[in-house]
Amino acid sequence: MARLLAILGSGETAPTMVKPHRQLFERLGPDPVPAVLLDTPYGFQANADDISARAVDYFAASVGRPVEAVELRRVEGADPVRTEAALARLAATRWVFAGPGSPTYALRQWAGTDVPDLLADKLAHGGCVVFASAAALTLGRYTVPVYEIYKVGADPVWAAGLDLLGALGPDVAVIPHYDNAEGGNHDTRFCYLGERRLAALEAQLPDTGWVLGVDEHTGCLIDLDAGTATVVGNGVVTVRRAGRSEVVAGGETLPLGALVDLAFGKRAAGVPLPPPPAPSAEAAPTALHAEIRRLETEFDAAVGALDVDAAVRAVLELDDTLVAWSGDTTQSDAADRGRAALRRMVVRLGELSRTGARDPRDVVGGFVDALLEERRVAREGRRFDDGDRIRDALVALGVEVRDTPDGTHWELKSDL
Repeated sequence: MARLLAILGSGETAPTMVKPHRQLFERLGPDPVPAVLLDTPYGFQANADDISARAVDYFAASVGRPVEAVELRRVEGADPVRTEAALARLAATRWVFAGPGSPTYALRQWAGTDVPDLLADKLAHGGCVVFASAAALTLGRYTVPVYEIYKVGADPVWAAGLDLLGALGPDVAVIPHYDNAEGGNHDTRFCYLGERRLAALEAQLPDTGWVLGVDEHTGCLIDLDAGTATVVGNGVVTVRRAGRSEVVAGGETLPLGALVDLAFGKRAAGVPLPPPPAPSAEAAPTALHAEIRRLETEFDAAVGALDVDAAVRAVLELDDTLVAWSGDTTQSDAADRGRAALRRMVVRLGELSRTGARDPRDVVGGFVDALLEERRVAREGRRFDDGDRIRDALVALGVEVRDTPDGTHWELKSDL
């Protein structure tokens, strides 16, 4: 059986990761592939049930694979029978997924259980481990306590991780959300650490230590049998050591040894690349934000050109996009932003349609009356040719003109 480890920076249940998920499942052989979702990282959250349900729906609807949620949210004080049942299901699975939440909470719950050994066994003897976002932080020997640092203000200090990355050396730390730009005008790269705090953590690593950074909506797929790492998704994978960074581009596959060499300044070709620039306020915080902006731009251009069909297409595409991204567990305001954009588009379409919804007589009546007045003046001046030309022009435009003893009356043709 294949031995696979997928490290996802974010977007684990977004449209951007559908293809990598399908490829990983295909590597595990024909259906059925026993697959479970491990809910521990977000087990402390009040909406844990909703997160699990959305993820299960995503894998069923978008990836086309049944995934069963394993409830292992809290070990201390939990029913031991339920805990052992969850561990048994984890042991029997060939594909295991964990995602958002708190890495340190997950590690506290897993400590003293069989979870670390069960995960290591799959990587050693056959199976696929897919860890994203908070769960990805737990994979290395060192873990960023991101909640404690970013939300509570704790000093930057490493926590002990699962240490499942022996193939990459003894002292690796995984940092997802590496290119995060949600902070706008303040630095939230490197899983919300920013450069200053990452540098402080980096200084605490031993000489053999380095950071494996995975961008949002990006994956580093490690084939332990082939000894290779492949970058998939929208971004890049960065290896960093002592403030120096090298980048592996999307679509690139390289031996694991070459990935380690990059961290220690041994690139086969080219020169070392500088760290990515700090995000600007104009940068889209997430891939979904960028898609919303694109569709807003297309809608605005369509409205400006009075191209109703193109405007409607932008509205429908935005609606489809929001549905497709509804399973994404990334915590951002993108979904709210998209719904607000959709409402604004609908309102503007309503404004655009007001003219079309008005009684056509109200729209053209003033122009017709003005022309008929010119015709009356022409006829009174015995300029009958001018009067006839005005009448013929109105008829050609769909206006029926009738002269009666009571005056001149007009109607619009019904097929207009």
